[in-house]
Amino acid sequence: MCSIMGYTARDISLEQLQKAFAATKNRGPDDSRSLELSSGTLLFHRLAIMGVHPEGMQPFTAADGSAVVCNGELYGFRKLKKEMEARGYVFASGSDCELLLPLWREHGAAMFAELDAEFALVLYDAPTDSFIAARDPIGIRPLYYGYSASGHILFASEPKSLLGLTARIMPFPPGHYYKDGRFICYRDMTEVEQVCDDDLETICANIHEKLILGVEKRLDADVPVGFLLSGGLDSSLVCAIAAKLLGRPIETYAVGMSTDAIDLKYARQVADYIGSNHHEIYITEKDVLDTLDELIYTLGTYDITTIRASMGMYLVCKAIHEQSGIRVLLTGEISDELFGYKYTDFAPSPEAFQREAEKRIREIHMYDVLRADRSISANSLEARVPFGDLEFVQYVMSIDPAKKVNVYNKGKYLLRRAFEGDYLPPSILQREKAAFSDAVGHSLVDDLKAYAERSYGDDWPVIARKYSYHAKPFTKESLLYREIFEKYYPGQAEMVVDFWMPNREWEGCNVDDPSARVLSNYGASGE
Repeated sequence: MCSIMGYTARDISLEQLQKAFAATKNRGPDDSRSLELSSGTLLFHRLAIMGVHPEGMQPFTAADGSAVVCNGELYGFRKLKKEMEARGYVFASGSDCELLLPLWREHGAAMFAELDAEFALVLYDAPTDSFIAARDPIGIRPLYYGYSASGHILFASEPKSLLGLTARIMPFPPGHYYKDGRFICYRDMTEVEQVCDDDLETICANIHEKLILGVEKRLDADVPVGFLLSGGLDSSLVCAIAAKLLGRPIETYAVGMSTDAIDLKYARQVADYIGSNHHEIYITEKDVLDTLDELIYTLGTYDITTIRASMGMYLVCKAIHEQSGIRVLLTGEISDELFGYKYTDFAPSPEAFQREAEKRIREIHMYDVLRADRSISANSLEARVPFGDLEFVQYVMSIDPAKKVNVYNKGKYLLRRAFEGDYLPPSILQREKAAFSDAVGHSLVDDLKAYAERSYGDDWPVIARKYSYHAKPFTKESLLYREIFEKYYPGQAEMVVDFWMPNREWEGCNVDDPSARVLSNYGASGE
């Protein structure tokens, strides 16, 4: 999980840029490099994952003076590299990202729509003396931008690198590239050209095949790979598929509160079933409260559910970094957005379900994907997300929503049915969705709420008013997070569209807390 930065002018000194860029050194602890160009600067922190030798260090440059920095993984690059070599291109490293400049020379901006990748890049095109930036269609790899006092655009992997250099920091829109002063959409994952009306058996067979391919692609690494295992359906499937593909024990990691960890028992069941080398990380109330400030600075958000769910992930990744040689982690994010949350059981129609899925996919880079990226990269690890495979997402989004909405009395029915057999124990395959932060232990959220309650008196609504410019806090907990956020990112709340919440317009979803625990259909999910 590398870090990139680019500035499209020369009126900010290299020293200033390097100082700002140092805030994300954790993303790329192996090496750092800056490249001054005729009209700007590119900067790179490296976490060596593919082509780990020095020749794989960025920025990559071309004979014509062009250059690129990229935080990303190009899946299937080995085959593509052979095709490019057959056309006369010579490569110096085993890095997948070295292909980007040749691809740019061959295809220009059209290449972005063709990439099977998770990426964020800044490219300098020497023949036109211009900068191009782009981000993958889901936004799995982070990218932010802002304008300097002189009006020139800056790009960086995280907002903390732009603090003090720009007045307003904004997320780079996923599925877009920036060129000639404009943001241009090259792929919208929520658009469905043709609704898939396959029968249920065919749909499940395709889900099965495409998810396996999504996992298989993400096992390709030149460094050790591990797996986050919550014991929920999504992460358990990723682990089970990987174990089958590799044919050997994988390294799995689970986290839970020392007092009431819910997920740990289920994760242990999965680990025993697939024969993984399993590791359990216990955390305490003190760990949670001591980490809160650091976590919010790391995340760059004030969103309630993102912070809650990040706490366990951040601390387990910290332990992985300290206790192992793992460098890549596969996770189970993005399944909920595709197949449904607990609250989407209340969708009033299939069409409403689909519109909600579209909204969640468009915004996921500000929530679950942000959580996974920051929690993992802050600990010098790389996140890979099989459920975010572009072909898989495109297919699931195209399925007739009447077949995705929960008419089966079982959430995520299509995904569960697709993997019936010997992948997981039936008790795990049919386990109801539990909110991750709750499943780490109900005490985690309860401890955070209690801390917020102690931090403010009855006058908290008055304090909250000063943040009315965007996403006004509506509980003591949300105010606590917002105040910590504003301490580090003053006036930058618009980086997040709003607090993540269930669709309050739906009957049964008009709640004041994002946790599924408050919904009437939560049932035995958290047991």
